[in-house]
Amino acid sequence: MTFKPSGKQRGFTLIELLVVMVIIGLLVGYVGPRYFAQIGKSEVKAALAQIDGFEKAVEQYRLDVGKFPSNEQGLNALYVRPASEPRWQGPYLKKMPPPDPWGNAYVYRSPGANGDFDISSLGKDGAPGGEGEAADISK
Repeated sequence: MTFKPSGKQRGFTLIELLVVMVIIGLLVGYVGPRYFAQIGKSEVKAALAQIDGFEKAVEQYRLDVGKFPSNEQGLNALYVRPASEPRWQGPYLKKMPPPDPWGNAYVYRSPGANGDFDISSLGKDGAPGGEGEAADISK
C-alpha cells in the first residue's frame, strides 16, 4: 500500500494560529503571576527554617560555652572556633552559615530586642524594614 497525497492539503489558517496564540497568552498571563507569588512564599519559608536551625545551634553554643556568641563573632562562631572560647565543643552547624534565600547575610544581635539574641533576614531588598517580600524576616 502506497501513500498518495491528495491534490489539496489542508493546513492551519492565520486566524486559527492567532486564536491559539491568544489562548496561550491568556493562560500565561493568568498562571505566571500565581507561580511567581508561590516562589516568593517559598523563599520566606526557607528563611524561617534556616533561622530556626540557627537558633537551635546558638542555644547549643550557649550550653557549651556559657554565653551567647558576641555580635562580633556572629553566626560564624557556630562553625569556626572563636580563639577566646576554650569550652567551645562545635561545630554546631554542618557548614558555614549560608546567606538568606536572596543572597544576603543573616543579621545576628546579642542581646536582641526580643530576647537574649535575635536572628533575622532583611528580606528581598536587603534593607531594614519593607513590606511584602521586602519585609524583614524573624521569628
